Amino acid sequence: MGNSALKAHLETAQKTGVFQLTGKGLTEFPEDLQKLTSNLRTIDLSNNKIEFLPPLIGKFSFLKSLALNNNKLTALPEELCKLKKLETLHLNGNHLRQLPAAFGQLSALKTLSLSGNQLRTVPTQLSGLRHLDVVDLSKNQIQNVPDTVGELQAIELNLNQNQISQISVQISHCPRLKVLRLEENCLELSMLPQSILSDSQISLLAVEGNLFEIKKLRELEGYDKYMERFTATKKKFA
Repeated sequence: MGNSALKAHLETAQKTGVFQLTGKGLTEFPEDLQKLTSNLRTIDLSNNKIEFLPPLIGKFSFLKSLALNNNKLTALPEELCKLKKLETLHLNGNHLRQLPAAFGQLSALKTLSLSGNQLRTVPTQLSGLRHLDVVDLSKNQIQNVPDTVGELQAIELNLNQNQISQISVQISHCPRLKVLRLEENCLELSMLPQSILSDSQISLLAVEGNLFEIKKLRELEGYDKYMERFTATKKKFA
C-alpha cells in the first residue's frame, strides 16, 4: 500500500478517531499512527500479517477498541496494559500462547476475544478485571480450568472447542457468570462440577459434543435448580 493511501487514512482518522486498515497485507503496525495517540478511539488492523505490536501501543491513552483479528501475533507487549480506557480487545486467529503479566491492569475492559489462539489455560490475569462482560477463549488448547476462575467477573465465558477435561469447582462461585459454553471438549460427566447446576448463577450451560450423552446431565442432582434459572432467564429475553 502506497504512502499516499496511508496518508489519506491518517487524515480521516484524525477527524473521526477511527483508524481502520484491514486486509491490506500489512506486516507491521503503522509507525505513523503515533502522530494520532491523542485522537484515536478505535484501531482495527484485522486480516493483515502483523507479527508484533510495538511498545508505542501503550501511548494511545484514549483508545477504547483495538482489533487485530487474523494476524500473526505470537506475543503482546507489556505496554498494551497501559490502555486504561480500552473496553474492547479482539485478537482472534493469532498465535498467542499467553497474556502479558500486567494484563489485569486493563481496568475498563468489557469484551475480550481470543478465539483461535494457542492458549493452554484460562489466563489467571483475567480474574483481576472487574468490568469484563464477555470472554471468548474458544478454539484454543486449554486442557483445564484452574481455581482462579472463581474470581472471574465475566457474564459469558466461551470455552468451546478446547481440550478441557477438568474444571475447578470454583467456577460455580463466579459472581456474574450467566452463560458458560463448553461445547466440543473432552469432559466426562463425572468431571463436570455438580455445583454448576445446583449452586451457581449460570443459567445457560452449553455442553454438547463432550464425552457423555446430554440426557445423562438431566439425571444429575441440581439439574432441576439449573432448569429453574434457565427458564426464568428465557422468560426475561422472550
